[in-house]
Amino acid sequence: MSTTQDQWPALPLEKWKDTYATLHMWCQIIGKIRLVQTPLINHWWNTTLYATPRGLTTSAMPYGTRTFQIDFDFLDHQLRIETSHGEKRSLALRPQSVADFYRETMEALRSLDMAVNVWTTPVEVEDRTPFEQDRRHCAYDPEYANRCWRIVMQATRVLTEFRSRFLGQVSPVHFFWGAFDLAVTRFSGRSAPTHPGAPNLARFVAQEAYSHEVSSCGFWPGGGPVDRPVFYAYAYPEPEGFKDYRIEPPEAFYHADMKEFLLPYDVVRTAKHPDRVLLAFVQTTYEAAANLGKWDRASLERPRVQ
Repeated sequence: MSTTQDQWPALPLEKWKDTYATLHMWCQIIGKIRLVQTPLINHWWNTTLYATPRGLTTSAMPYGTRTFQIDFDFLDHQLRIETSHGEKRSLALRPQSVADFYRETMEALRSLDMAVNVWTTPVEVEDRTPFEQDRRHCAYDPEYANRCWRIVMQATRVLTEFRSRFLGQVSPVHFFWGAFDLAVTRFSGRSAPTHPGAPNLARFVAQEAYSHEVSSCGFWPGGGPVDRPVFYAYAYPEPEGFKDYRIEPPEAFYHADMKEFLLPYDVVRTAKHPDRVLLAFVQTTYEAAANLGKWDRASLERPRVQ
């Protein structure tokens, strides 16, 4: 039997920040392939990655009448490409530059007669070096890549339970490669004010993402103003009184700059019952958004079986 420490491993940001930065760019490359190969679905849901028992996947994507899929395997540390014609390509995940990873991935696709063109400028990050020129990010520590995936996998499991409680429009539990975060989002059904945009992101992207009222939560490894991995929750538009709403557990807090509730990952990791702690956080932060925003909770929520 695995221990809680195995299921929810430590992920100190300072120990893997270089691998994190490199893996973030690799995920953006694969995510942008999915972006250009799939039709727009509500709020960019067509672009995301998903947790698997081995890593992250694009799921099936069309290429003309053919279908292909790209998977990160964080057990064997491979990037795998498979097609509906039974063809396969595999690339080792190893210390290498973003430029080399980009070149090898595109060469693998071309060898399958699948030439894909993406916009190579990263998004939602300050360093906008195009993928084919990025030789600064080149670290890969397989242990920490594996740890991050294991957390994403466990968080996906718990957030799927939370997702099941909602009858209204709700996103999949999915991984956004732009900000490198796992998310699940509930919708009130009402339109939202036009979003003002976000740094290093085209305004129309943010406006499509937040065209309707949301309560969103998920997992983020940290960075910038947050020096550790966290679970997060926010509402758009943020209703009056949101930041002062009483939420659980007591270690959670409102981050004024990010305008989000944050729960340090280590609080969940070291808890006697991690699932209960995480579910309490996402449930109470949702209630803050729904109650203060006057959502029609009776119609939107699935009655719980006692």
